[in-house]
Amino acid sequence: IEEALLAGAIDLAVHSMKDLPTELPEGLAIAAVPERQDPRDALLGMKFKALPAGCKVGTSSLRRAAQLRALRPDLEVEPLRGNLDTRIRKMEEGRYSAIVLAAAGLKRMGWEDRIADILSTDYMCPAVGQGALALETRAGGAAASLCRTLDHAETRTAVAAERAVLAALGGGCQVPIGAYATLEGRSLHLTAVVCTPDGDRLIRRNASGDASRAEVLGRELGQTLLDAGAD
Repeated sequence: IEEALLAGAIDLAVHSMKDLPTELPEGLAIAAVPERQDPRDALLGMKFKALPAGCKVGTSSLRRAAQLRALRPDLEVEPLRGNLDTRIRKMEEGRYSAIVLAAAGLKRMGWEDRIADILSTDYMCPAVGQGALALETRAGGAAASLCRTLDHAETRTAVAAERAVLAALGGGCQVPIGAYATLEGRSLHLTAVVCTPDGDRLIRRNASGDASRAEVLGRELGQTLLDAGAD
């Protein structure tokens, strides 16, 4: 998609923010970040507190799997692949007692009624940028200025802080990382988590500060995690 943007074959790309690397190719820019949908993770099948010991829970995410194992070592967390339809069908066939998906994807599909439980960000930290979209264009092009009307300043600020945490931790490293930022007026509150895949060790740290320093706060929190052993 980015090659098509750079070649001029397309003028605008829409991504899930959590799939977009922290470093963009030269010449491209995030022109707008629309208002965020629900950033939380959702459980299908049954409520979290009702999950019996030893039951199988499916997820395609290292981050979700690690945090689930940290919260409930008694669960059997198993890989789950495929699109939304396929994942839900596998659960309905009885392969899993429950599955974990992004609430935003389910809500965008109109499948909110399938959600059994919403997992609080207090114990299941979302992926960086989860629930947000990124509109990517060529930097300085006409499409970039047109997209600005879709930009949601609060979402952009929160996501910038989260992406700064990820960048400080090494960008796209394949380890369980979560970061989530919220704004209250001009105050930004940021939580980030790094966990071992088996859930045995989880490091969670928080930071707060002025929203104008969102990226600085994110980088500083990333460094705090590294100093605490995240590396």
